Amino acid sequence: MNKNFNLFMSQLQETNQTLDFFCDFDKISANVAEVEMSLNTLNYLIGKDDLAKGVAEIWQRDPKVFEVLGILIAVRDEGKKPVVDRNGNVVLLKSYFESKGKVVDFLEGTGLAEIFESRRIKNLVDYVFGIETGLDTNARKNRSGHIMENTVAKIFKENGIRFRQEVYSSEFPELSVLGTDEKRFDFFIKTSKKKYLIEVNFYSGGGSKLNEVARAYTELAPKVNSVAGFEFVWITDGIGWKSARNKLEEAYNTIPSVYNLTSISSFVELLQK
Repeated sequence: MNKNFNLFMSQLQETNQTLDFFCDFDKISANVAEVEMSLNTLNYLIGKDDLAKGVAEIWQRDPKVFEVLGILIAVRDEGKKPVVDRNGNVVLLKSYFESKGKVVDFLEGTGLAEIFESRRIKNLVDYVFGIETGLDTNARKNRSGHIMENTVAKIFKENGIRFRQEVYSSEFPELSVLGTDEKRFDFFIKTSKKKYLIEVNFYSGGGSKLNEVARAYTELAPKVNSVAGFEFVWITDGIGWKSARNKLEEAYNTIPSVYNLTSISSFVELLQK
């Protein structure tokens, strides 16, 4: 294969994001469903003039209801979240849900008391759905990688290429050259002549991670390729690589098989032969 790094760079795509990239509503709905009953109980507090009395009434029935209060301020793991209380002591956020008095302190200290009393929130289930949607944006970076994997898998399927996903190096005793650390590869393709171990990723933005990835694959590829019958393949794309051009060029010139979403057709043709 004739390699042309400048051409490779010119082919990098700006994004791989489809509309379903932005929010995973199935996961959001599932998260809300887990706390929906407690939230509906806490709806009782909305509009209460005497919030402490309302808290006491709920506490008498089911004090565990208040354990979901953390999500109202977009905090999931209250058991590990330290905060400074009104006395200047560092305590865990979950300690505020251990008594009805502390629950009132929590509501007043966070500002939720005023939100409840003024009815700025109409329904806590709908409110938490919005919070979960916001928190889900933190998962977008991982989804970008999954989208790339799905895109490559689709290309293989459309071209009749048989493959496996998430294959570990421990399956192949021949790869002892990789050391004792188990390595997971995104794809594995076996032909009559060769076994291909494939990594895929997409970077729409820059950062130090790109240099680390390029460096890691520059070291990994020669080890895999030194084993008879095996070849390492890297399929990557995204304009984020423009910020790490030098490191990518080094990897590109070291690793025989580097493709993007445009040049992957060459790899598919090789597999089909």
